[in-house]
Amino acid sequence: ILNFREFRFAQTMIFAIEEINKSSSLLPNISVGYKIFDSCGSTLPSTRAAMGLINGQERSFGKTCSGHSTVHVIVGTSESSSTLVLSQIEHPSFFRTIPSDYYQSRALAQLVKYFGWTWVGAVRSDNDYGNNGMATFIEAATKEGICVEYSEAIARTASKEQVERVVRVISRGTARVLIAFLSYDEMDALLEAALSQNLTGLQWVGSESWITAHHLATMKYSGILYGSIGFAIKKAKIAGLQDFLLQVHPSQDPQNHILKEFWEETFGCSFQSGLQDTKQCSGSERLRDIKNPFTDVSELRISNNVYKAVYAVAHAMHSMLKCGENSETVNASCTLKSILQPKEVRGEKVYFDERGDPAATYQLVNWQRNPAGDIVFVVVGSYDRPVSVCSESCPPGFRQAIIKGKPICCFSCITCAAGEIKCSPCPLEYWSNEDHNKCVPKVLEFLSYEETMGTLLTAFSLFGAGLTLVVSFVFFWFRHTPLVKASNSELSFLLLFSLTLCFLCSLTFIGRPTDWSCMLRHVAFGIAFALCISCILTKTITVVIAFKARTPANTVPQCLASHQRMGVVGGTFLQVLVCVVWLALAPPFPHKITMYAAERIILECNLGSSIGFWVVLGYIGLLAVLCLILAFLARKLPDNFNEAKFITFSMLIFSAVWVTFIPAYVSSPGKFTVAVEIFAILASSFGLLFCIFAPKCYILLLKPERNTKNHIMGRDLQKKQLSQILRTNFTRRDA
Repeated sequence: ILNFREFRFAQTMIFAIEEINKSSSLLPNISVGYKIFDSCGSTLPSTRAAMGLINGQERSFGKTCSGHSTVHVIVGTSESSSTLVLSQIEHPSFFRTIPSDYYQSRALAQLVKYFGWTWVGAVRSDNDYGNNGMATFIEAATKEGICVEYSEAIARTASKEQVERVVRVISRGTARVLIAFLSYDEMDALLEAALSQNLTGLQWVGSESWITAHHLATMKYSGILYGSIGFAIKKAKIAGLQDFLLQVHPSQDPQNHILKEFWEETFGCSFQSGLQDTKQCSGSERLRDIKNPFTDVSELRISNNVYKAVYAVAHAMHSMLKCGENSETVNASCTLKSILQPKEVRGEKVYFDERGDPAATYQLVNWQRNPAGDIVFVVVGSYDRPVSVCSESCPPGFRQAIIKGKPICCFSCITCAAGEIKCSPCPLEYWSNEDHNKCVPKVLEFLSYEETMGTLLTAFSLFGAGLTLVVSFVFFWFRHTPLVKASNSELSFLLLFSLTLCFLCSLTFIGRPTDWSCMLRHVAFGIAFALCISCILTKTITVVIAFKARTPANTVPQCLASHQRMGVVGGTFLQVLVCVVWLALAPPFPHKITMYAAERIILECNLGSSIGFWVVLGYIGLLAVLCLILAFLARKLPDNFNEAKFITFSMLIFSAVWVTFIPAYVSSPGKFTVAVEIFAILASSFGLLFCIFAPKCYILLLKPERNTKNHIMGRDLQKKQLSQILRTNFTRRDA
């Protein structure tokens, strides 16, 4: 019959192994496999299973890695008898997470003395667990002045008659306190015989193997065991284990007969068809709908020790690998030292003494009835070995340092460096958590839309683009008025279009850098601003040519419009050519850096070729300087036609922004580099928009009386030249 409780232990081991394999800090790049054998609670199957594990010949339930070097570690059963025999196999290193029965036996003797019971009976399992445990108890009890009336043994293979004989010995004795140092199965057999002979009136004192067994606390045995007291292993909670257990299903491994057997016994069905009095298993049954010792995680005691055993192995292997990093072989002292180091497993400190034993800590459990009449296990006390150390163990995030002139047992605790757990550095892209007990992925930092700075820059970018579209609409609405026609409406609309692109290109700098976004952001920025400044430069050249001409004939040639288009296209084409060469030879790409903050990974766009970036920026600067010079030369044009002055102001602002940008860009760390670049784009774009178009919108919307030919032409000495410009523009527009 499948033992659901032991099957839960096996699944707990699998759960722990899968956790370790998913961990990035414990045994990174190393896979832990497993084989699970049924020891049947006996020494012979245990030995056969261990030999099969080492030789790789036994059929097993589990997963292993092939084609790679392997290290075998045996995690024994929850019983001492079938596990101790394994310690004799080739490598006698033996550690346990459950405290030695030696301490439990002495604790039971002290418990009996505490209650003043000096006349007791005893029954034990006829194996290493029961015999050694009872021998230690009798020795300790004798020193405490306690007498043992009888000491009976029950073998696992004992017949019903043999067990009934033991019950008769107990019932005939005069001791009313019974020390039951029995394992799980022997306790079942004894209670069945005790029930048939109506054995009552005893105070049961139990060992950890059965004192918290839920199936013994049923109404069937409650009359016999009510009031039992004994020491139990500390219970714990294992996050995620219950969900893992409820997901167990035969479909996970169709060749695994144990899973099928478990499913059949759980739901009382069979996967074989045609069996009488047995329903067919459909596979749609749900473990969530039933409750048995497998799904019950309210008393995780041995399961927790299975979990700790797996992690002890993993931590030992991890420490051994680091211990031997600088040597060709790992010697025995290195291995032992690695295993004996205290470790943290889900907040519980796990360590072993020189004999491989953990600290002997127990909970004192008493069987009581709740208001519903059910038996519950109530913790009424605890037992712990006294601690005598020179220095307390260092907490996580600290390491031991020898104190000069004092024994090795005395040490001080020194803080580990940042980015280390147990004073070992985390992998490159990981950092230590606040407790310095786990490596966690570093925070990825880039200018995102979700953070405040990214949101504000996005809002300003969209606001600028929207405002430019509003200006475009105003100019389109008043496109037939003298002011718009005199402003060279074709270049004005093209300039507004390019300014919209300038505002929107800043959005490509926000968000997680990718291959496409890194290339797009710099190319879009370079081409958009080249188009914008080319429009302004062409507009400025047109005005200068018009007003510097000696005669109307050579001042405004008939092909001026086509020359304007060629100027804009030519100025932009050179920038496009530079960008194409840049992308072809060394394009920008996403890059991770940690030079500014070790706990963060900064994602940024590497320029690929710094020369390409500075050529793009330098070309824009060249166009801006030419435009500034020409606009400055045309600053003394008639006051009523003062566009050259506005262009001069806009170019001064544009130049100031980008001259300031260079040192700020070079010195800004991480995402602030991107923020500086976006700020420069937005500031220069707003400067061009307001300086060039704000005065015109003011006249168009608020001063319509100034939007006339007479006002624009003015009454100065250059009236004839301006008249020729307007006449030519009006003629071309009317045509």
